[in-house]
Amino acid sequence: MVDIDIQIPSAFDPFAEAKDSGAPGAKEYVHIRIQQRNGKKSLTTVQGLRKEFSYEKILKDLKKEFCCNGNVVQDKELGKVIQLQGDQRKNVSHFLVTAGVVKKDQIKIHGF
Repeated sequence: MVDIDIQIPSAFDPFAEAKDSGAPGAKEYVHIRIQQRNGKKSLTTVQGLRKEFSYEKILKDLKKEFCCNGNVVQDKELGKVIQLQGDQRKNVSHFLVTAGVVKKDQIKIHGF
């Protein structure tokens, strides 16, 4: 008999890196994603900011800076998430770095 080593790939989870690893000293990332709505409309979401920050104040500054609308959504699994209208991924990452909220290496930008 011949023994064949076959490795079957497990299911791919695109949000696996967003889940908490639970390891002490693990890097906390801020995830900036884009979601396609209908037609050319899109939605930018910011997830993973520390709980010490006031999400409402950050949202107010983002809305004023980029001339767009947005809101803060409370999710059971993800916690608080900031949503903005349009594709604001690069603008938000630049804003968060220059405002000193997070460092550049703590930001992950997702999307097409």
